[in-house]
Amino acid sequence: MSRNPSRSRSRRRGLFITFEGIEGSGKSTQCARLVKRLRELGYDVLETREPGGTPMAERIRTVLLAHPSDTAGGEQVLAGTEALLILAARSQHLTHVVKPALQHGVLVVCDRFADSTLAYQGYGRGLAMPSLERLNRWVTRGLTPDLTLLFDCPVSMGLLRRRREADQNRLDDEAREFHERVRQGFLALARRHPRRIRVLDGRGDPDAIAAQVEAIVLKCLKRRRP
Repeated sequence: MSRNPSRSRSRRRGLFITFEGIEGSGKSTQCARLVKRLRELGYDVLETREPGGTPMAERIRTVLLAHPSDTAGGEQVLAGTEALLILAARSQHLTHVVKPALQHGVLVVCDRFADSTLAYQGYGRGLAMPSLERLNRWVTRGLTPDLTLLFDCPVSMGLLRRRREADQNRLDDEAREFHERVRQGFLALARRHPRRIRVLDGRGDPDAIAAQVEAIVLKCLKRRRP
């Protein structure tokens, strides 16, 4: 059966944008603001998050972020278990949500993705980076974000912001040294992938940061126009 070339090229793959940063960096706030703005401009946008994004992945998220006191017998989540659960949730999320949306030309904006796995479970927990990268490639089948926005701020500022929030989770209880390793991990990843990862100062005025984010994303979208 012959293919119709014009039909196969009629629908262009969507754009995959991810938001990254330490706890309290402001990434989730900026993610929501960008999605709202892009929809106002007429873009077809899917807003999602990791871990999560599907019913099963959201259940995994609940297990991952629960305090030990909330689990049976106060069982601690091991670093390897944490990584494998995140990758399992990612598999569900990509298969059922992200990849179908991209295939239909939708602009996918995701709060956390693979860089968080490397920063938290690799740099933060000390798991072997080559193993994490290999497992992630297997789960994602090589899917990489087109653009990643990394929001950076001092750990002390991020943790202070988080303490003001009502939805405290297991990661908020981690020692400051853990969060410092995660921050340095994100910055190391940004140095490794300067064309994909854009670092923004999360300490600034939220409106000014939102304007920066919008400018970066619209420029990226403009470059992709046929």
